[in-house]
Amino acid sequence: MKTILIVEDVELNRDLLTQLLEDDYTLVIAVDGGAGVAMAASHAPDLILMDLSLPVIDGWEATRRIKSDPATARIPIIAITANAMSGDADKARAAGCDDFMTKPVDEDLLFAKLRHWLD
Repeated sequence: MKTILIVEDVELNRDLLTQLLEDDYTLVIAVDGGAGVAMAASHAPDLILMDLSLPVIDGWEATRRIKSDPATARIPIIAITANAMSGDADKARAAGCDDFMTKPVDEDLLFAKLRHWLD
């Protein structure tokens, strides 16, 4: 089974993603950006779902750190944010995100993106 690292500080959002994904993927959970960077290095997931508004280190900086490390740079990162402003998708890609989604999460779109990046 492919492994997905979920970096999300809001318990309700973590629970929703877990319920959607736990049957098809091995899940690793981080509740802040610092833990997300560390878990990306220690678990080498196949994909990362990265909230952008996080404590300790925000998702923008966590993404930059993951993508700047040769050991984790290859891992696709899908940014997920509730505060989608005009230009945020471009900003997320500039920070190193490979894809972008807004909350609330559209299940069909999420699974389409996962298939795209993991198949």
